[in-house]
Amino acid sequence: MKHTYRAATFTFIVGGMLIIAGLFMLTNVPTVQAQDAPAPTGDDSYCLVCHGQPGQSYTLADGSSIDLSVDPTVIAQSVHGDQNESGALGCVDCHGDSAFPHNQTKPATARLLTIQSSAACTTCHEDQTADMVDSVHYRALLNGNQTAATCTDCHGAHNVQKPDEPREQTSTTCRECHQVVFAEYETSVHGEALYKGDANAPTCTDCHGVHGIQNPTNALFRNRSPELCATCHADAEMMAQYDISTNVFDSYLTDFHGSTVALFEQQDPNVATNKAVCFDCHGVHDIARADDDKSRVVRQKLLETCQSCHPGATSDFPDAWVGHFPPTIESHPLMFIVNLFYAIVIPVTIGGMLLLVATDVFRRIRTRLRGG
Repeated sequence: MKHTYRAATFTFIVGGMLIIAGLFMLTNVPTVQAQDAPAPTGDDSYCLVCHGQPGQSYTLADGSSIDLSVDPTVIAQSVHGDQNESGALGCVDCHGDSAFPHNQTKPATARLLTIQSSAACTTCHEDQTADMVDSVHYRALLNGNQTAATCTDCHGAHNVQKPDEPREQTSTTCRECHQVVFAEYETSVHGEALYKGDANAPTCTDCHGVHGIQNPTNALFRNRSPELCATCHADAEMMAQYDISTNVFDSYLTDFHGSTVALFEQQDPNVATNKAVCFDCHGVHDIARADDDKSRVVRQKLLETCQSCHPGATSDFPDAWVGHFPPTIESHPLMFIVNLFYAIVIPVTIGGMLLLVATDVFRRIRTRLRGG
């Protein structure tokens, strides 16, 4: 089974790379296809005869210039250098033995060169490539969007470092393309915590995934978003550190919004629902503390938030909602008393009925035994 899966994965990867090759053929740019990863050579000496010299550059067809100089110490200090468990990589390990002499057709633009170079990463990183070929970035690339992120856009080329050291580096990398979104996230309760060193604060990839990032605007993502929030907000141990009750999530699942969304997700997660999910009320990237003036669920803004789905809602509409927490004698005295009444009456009633049934059964058994 394992070999069958790897064979299917390899076929899928190669098929994807061939599609990229078709895209590149339009601009006479070659690509690198996935193949078995060779043993690391660690030998850069031949290539560095030229590329080790500073000031080396090349002018592309569109007039842009690319830097051809490589600092060997940068590679040595990267994850592919001295700290690589399999051994330091050499130039040909990524660029191939056929890279020299440089008689291949040159890419027309620096961007196409970046896309082409990223194809070399598939040689070793098969699992990551298998995730990537179903991602929103990869699909955008196949649709002709050359600005879509590739491997080297996120990880770098020669100076590849661990992407989550420090932890906030992950979100900082996403900022390179998603500047507007990052500006909202950075000032949110999650972003502020992350950049203050909170190890539990979610980064972009914690919510969106890493290499297999999917479209966050479709029905599937929306229906499953409560599960995503539950990763942290249903974790009692984690939430206890912030004095946040997990009842926030539990109560959502028991109300009309949550139960309906859960039903849709179980029946067919690809069917859209207009029922509110977590981010409809709390925001997406700009989530604030519930008691923050910027929050969408703070008391003075709650009606406006409700009206985004219920345009006819009046001022008493949000007052009918007790929130994510059970009513107390201080917050909702009448509802608390009613709940307490039923909490006592229902068990006593059922218990009394069970007692009557039990005594009747006992009486019948005793009567039969006496009659015998």
